[in-house]
Amino acid sequence: MVAMSGGVDSSVAAALLCDAGHEVVGVTLRLWGGESDSGCCAVSDVDDARRVADALGIEHHVFNLGDDFNRDVVDPYVADHALGRTPNPCIECNRHIKFTRLRYRASALGFATIATGHHARIVERIDGTRRIARAVDASKDQSYVLHMLDQEQLAGLLLPIGHLTKEDVRERAAAMGLRTADKPDSQDVCFITRERGRDDFLRRRIPLTPGRVVDGTGAELGSVEAVEMVTVGQRKGIATAGGGAPRYAVDVDVASATVTVGSAADLLVDETPVLATTWAAGPVPVGTAIAVQTSAHGATEAAIFDGDAVRWIRPHRRVAPGQAVVFYEGDELIGGATAA
Repeated sequence: MVAMSGGVDSSVAAALLCDAGHEVVGVTLRLWGGESDSGCCAVSDVDDARRVADALGIEHHVFNLGDDFNRDVVDPYVADHALGRTPNPCIECNRHIKFTRLRYRASALGFATIATGHHARIVERIDGTRRIARAVDASKDQSYVLHMLDQEQLAGLLLPIGHLTKEDVRERAAAMGLRTADKPDSQDVCFITRERGRDDFLRRRIPLTPGRVVDGTGAELGSVEAVEMVTVGQRKGIATAGGGAPRYAVDVDVASATVTVGSAADLLVDETPVLATTWAAGPVPVGTAIAVQTSAHGATEAAIFDGDAVRWIRPHRRVAPGQAVVFYEGDELIGGATAA
């Protein structure tokens, strides 16, 4: 069962599996029933996926998992913002929908494996365990958003395009005459429209609270329109009196409607508390040296795993609560957590 989003990556993933002799069925997930203009959950994407499946000569089905998506992705996204956290809905969609709900549906229908068009690889180690590894195309690597996958999930997963660059993927799609060959990549959260934006989406679901901006001493410097919209590390949209050096949000307290700002140096911390840690193949011992990535395409930084925190070898920029903190050993992903 190939998860076909209607994009070029999953189209080529399905084509490669067909060429390799697998019995392939394409499935597109209908997740968001509201407005969408991101090129991820639109009706046109279902049509693109269906037409690619027709061109490949494979069956295509649409699974409506909208209730699951609302419960496990959209509602927590809204709730996190109400608490002043910064969620990553794409990771939660992978965790709950693509690699849990879809996997269970595939198993119930008798499929041995599922496949996706993620730019990442699966490697098997000498001890027989599997890990996600970075894609060949570093600029498109998506291993970060797959950090929650365990051994059972990895054993039933194929990532057919992880060894290809994006250019290779598009060239193969064009050579096969697939309609998605030149389709732009989806970049945005599928349920947040570019026209209306995050502010409008949240405002229609939760009260947004005007907040005050203070410095580290508590002196009031200005205001924000909605404290729930502020992310740790943010600079834009924070009105402060006077000029001087740039100020960044270093803390967001929704309960008191207060954003504390400071200098770039004030953002640096020696450790990042984490929770909800998951592992690819069992936890590493406390005190293990690891490489840690804190954004989808950021560089890794050296750290020590300390159980309920990551201790940085050099001071590191504060990670917004709710963001993924992902652990690597070289190019291989060993686990991940959420910044507390």
